[in-house]
Amino acid sequence: MDETTTAAALPPVRHWPALDLYGVDFDPVLAELMREGPVTRIKLPNGGGWAWLVTRYDDVRAVTNDPRFSRKLVVENDVTRLAPHFIPVDGAVGFEDPPDHTRLRRAVAPAFTTRGVERLRERARQLLEELVDEVLADGPPADFTERLLGPFPLAVVCELMGVPAIDRPRMHEWTNLILSSSHGVERSQRAKEDMCAYFADLLSQPRDGDDSDEESVIGLLGTAVANGEITASEAVGLALLIQIGGEAVTNNCGNMLFVLLTHPEHMARLRAEPAVRPRAIDELLRYIPHRSAVGLSRIATEDVTVAGVRIRAGEPVYVSYLAANRDPEVFPDPEALDFDRSPNPHVAFGYGPHFCVGAMLARMESELLVDAFLDRFPGLRFAVPVEEVRFRRGALIRGPESLPVTW
Repeated sequence: MDETTTAAALPPVRHWPALDLYGVDFDPVLAELMREGPVTRIKLPNGGGWAWLVTRYDDVRAVTNDPRFSRKLVVENDVTRLAPHFIPVDGAVGFEDPPDHTRLRRAVAPAFTTRGVERLRERARQLLEELVDEVLADGPPADFTERLLGPFPLAVVCELMGVPAIDRPRMHEWTNLILSSSHGVERSQRAKEDMCAYFADLLSQPRDGDDSDEESVIGLLGTAVANGEITASEAVGLALLIQIGGEAVTNNCGNMLFVLLTHPEHMARLRAEPAVRPRAIDELLRYIPHRSAVGLSRIATEDVTVAGVRIRAGEPVYVSYLAANRDPEVFPDPEALDFDRSPNPHVAFGYGPHFCVGAMLARMESELLVDAFLDRFPGLRFAVPVEEVRFRRGALIRGPESLPVTW
């Protein structure tokens, strides 16, 4: 008997609204979809039609690593999506398939190797220590989002990119507008255009020729363009993606601190047992729902069966890394925050060819921030009742808008 679905037996389409969820609460709609089956059908608030949603860990990894599911084809289709302005752009690395995707990532790969990230670690540590010293000098209370979680990742990604310090406030403002729908589609689009114009101008300027300039992302992109390996527009698209992605640490680490402050027994353990911290960061990455709904879709290039469901050529597919990280077949007692969980093969940074290029950088920043929270601020706690901590609204990436703390 054929166990795959037929056109007459398609599951119903579930509407998935854009929810403004509090803290690290898991999306109740996603939880329902996970219970309904490993492959369901969804309709998001914007765009056309419906899409398949894959939630089981093994299936998520299979789809993201299968060349029969194309990101490139999404550009030609009005796929249902979370935000009105979240429209794919032709040539953007996130919507390329190998071999073009491989070619584009190769241009910036040296900045994200172990050597490249470690080269930046000491400078990152220095930047963070300066920020922490200023906060301690001013004394409690303080908004850690404003004083540490915002400025630190921004400074690090700008160092990596080769963006001058004077331009960092503009980068931060543009990134927030691009990643949020709460300011309107036009402002988001204008911010994207302004950032692209900025990088186009920066890439056109003569390089200094020193080692730090050549090793920056802008330096690497400029060399790749000069060598004919990528086009100028492709370089701008890569710069935009890396700059925006660099500030994801603000929200991820804001969520980490929120979890630790609401689980004081875990925070106490990490203070007493520093060796547990790397394992704890992995568990926090697995546990925290770092985004709203789902990210980027794919289009099936031929009929493919996933978990007994026939996905037809031309149909859009989403995977949920958040759901995969709560798969009880891979993570026993997945709702529990367990710093002794081992192994912990989470997919918080994605999987397959589109695995986050900045994963090692983000992890390095997370390690430095968690160490600072635990070692530099004794008695760290909320400065307001926990229910008054505000989280971003209308944002694609979840995180605290402010974190008022005292110590």
